[in-house]
Amino acid sequence: MSAPATAPAPPSAPSAPSSPGAGELWRRARGPAAFIAGLLVLAVLVSLGARQPREGPLEPENPGPQGTRALVEILRERGNEVAVARTTADALEAAGPGTVTVVVGSHRLPPAHVDRLAGGLGDRILVRPTTPVLRALAPGVRMTGRTEEETLDPRCRLDAAQAAGAADTGGEVYTAPRGRACYPAAGGHALVRASAGGHTATVLGSPAPLTNDRLDEEGNAALALSLIGERDVVWLRPDPVPEAGRTGLWELVPRSLRMSLVPLGAALVLLALWQGRRLGPLVTERLPVVVRASETTEGRAGLYASRRARDRAAAALRSGTLRRIRPGLGLGPDAAPAAVVAAAAARSGEAPARLGALLHGPGEPGAADPYTADDHGLVRLAEELDGLEERLR
Repeated sequence: MSAPATAPAPPSAPSAPSSPGAGELWRRARGPAAFIAGLLVLAVLVSLGARQPREGPLEPENPGPQGTRALVEILRERGNEVAVARTTADALEAAGPGTVTVVVGSHRLPPAHVDRLAGGLGDRILVRPTTPVLRALAPGVRMTGRTEEETLDPRCRLDAAQAAGAADTGGEVYTAPRGRACYPAAGGHALVRASAGGHTATVLGSPAPLTNDRLDEEGNAALALSLIGERDVVWLRPDPVPEAGRTGLWELVPRSLRMSLVPLGAALVLLALWQGRRLGPLVTERLPVVVRASETTEGRAGLYASRRARDRAAAALRSGTLRRIRPGLGLGPDAAPAAVVAAAAARSGEAPARLGALLHGPGEPGAADPYTADDHGLVRLAEELDGLEERLR
């Protein structure tokens, strides 16, 4: 007797997935998080190091040829404190009894700011100043011309000029009746020093001795350092003053022209009323326009006759006849010409050669078609085609 079969064991229930804890999540995420944090730090460092220096002529932060960064760095290494001022208020706050203010880019100073500087600055060095700045900050000094010479000799007793010797001071020239003048040229001197309210005002007609690309030439560096001396420096290069308001195009038009637009507009209205025409009623038209078939046929025939296109007229007549007789012969629209001729000959009892010449023209390429030699032949073709259709019906 066989042993009883054992029942199969029930399938085990699937184990529920266990959710990872906080520690496991941190271990998984700390690698990517550290990588992303490193990228962010690197991006910040690169952005800080990529700050572009200011540009422009006589800009103390500009390392380019026309900048003055080299002179400013030399002054700081020598012990002079250099404060860069971008506004009139900053310059007046930094200026003091023991400082000298170097004013460059004076064309950016509004008239009200120039008056404030005239009453608050101590000693000042004006580099190619504008006429309003020259009058306010260096009274008595006048610009008298310009020289094309670049390098000039001092020829004066001013200590700074004698220590420098020849320098690239060629540019604007000035006169100062009550001051000292150096570097003479045609019409005046390229450097003058005058008294201005108990302080000295030095006017330099060319920025070349201060720029980076010319500082090491001739006596330019010695002249710039000697003019400043041991004093602290306030380097005033003003930023452009933002506009308080903008004038529109309509406000720039003269008032007389604006007033003349009123009568001009009234005249145009009167002219339109005088010359205008009243619109009549709308004309209705049926579309599309119906054209009779006979008119189309006559028009095309007239075009063929005017151009003596008998070959095209014959082709049109034959094409129309073939289109009409194919269904009666049991042929389709794509039947071969030989099949059409054979079927027509069997139905009408006429010779295939004659029907071929009638329905398709001469068989050989370049052969003359007797039906298109003249107008009579074309009429005879139309009559014979009509007769063929009658016989095939």
